[in-house]
Amino acid sequence: MRWRSGGLAGYGPAVDDADGYFGEHVAATYDESSAEMFAPDAVDPAVEVLAHMAGSGRALELGIGTGRIALPLARRGVPVCGIDMSRAMVARLRAKPGGEAIGVTIGDFATTRVDGTFSVAYLVFNTIMNLTTQDAQVACFRNAAAHLEGGGCFVIEVMVPDLRRLPPGQNAVPFQVSPEHWAFDIYDTATQTMSSNYVKITGGRAEYSSIPFRYVWPAELDLMAQLAGLRLRERWGGWRREPFTSESRQHVSIWEKPAGASVLRPPGALY
Repeated sequence: MRWRSGGLAGYGPAVDDADGYFGEHVAATYDESSAEMFAPDAVDPAVEVLAHMAGSGRALELGIGTGRIALPLARRGVPVCGIDMSRAMVARLRAKPGGEAIGVTIGDFATTRVDGTFSVAYLVFNTIMNLTTQDAQVACFRNAAAHLEGGGCFVIEVMVPDLRRLPPGQNAVPFQVSPEHWAFDIYDTATQTMSSNYVKITGGRAEYSSIPFRYVWPAELDLMAQLAGLRLRERWGGWRREPFTSESRQHVSIWEKPAGASVLRPPGALY
């Protein structure tokens, strides 16, 4: 799961690093700590869908990171650009074969613009939740729509909020417990804010970290898309186009910009 700078009241402080929560200390081990998401069975189905949607056009990744999806997509012959606020993460992308050929703009993917238009824009691995306010998530949809050509699509992969795991009267759900690591999510159902909290014990000393998110429901995403001038085209339970049901733990949703639609500009844009 990717995350974004920004405080969540009561759950830990915001960070001052310009790279947000993806500074050098995270970027240095990011690929290894998320190794299962770099495995071919996680990457290949996503790349297959995105390559098909890009066709002969260009692709834009919001939160491009170390290039988990962008690099194999580029190897399929798709011209890929990206936006990311973390210079440390982008440095890892640049160091990989083919990384120098991918154009990356440093900035907040909710508002940062890239030249030109794209056949597909995409946001994977729960990264929409890194935007910790509803306003920022709406701005992200508008920004994605502004980058799309008519008939282009915005694709999001994100978890379905797992509130059914909350015990009655409690707001915390553990998801990792071992002698050396404790990890748990804290939910605020009134504000749709949450945090993932980690305790690591090394040599008898404990290190604590907390990462803020805003969880979001599929129907809410559809409304955000509507506000941005997009319409729902597909929703699956995963990249292999599994049916989306009430038991799905995640979804891949695709919203389309109507053919012939003018380029949408985020509020206040001067370009």
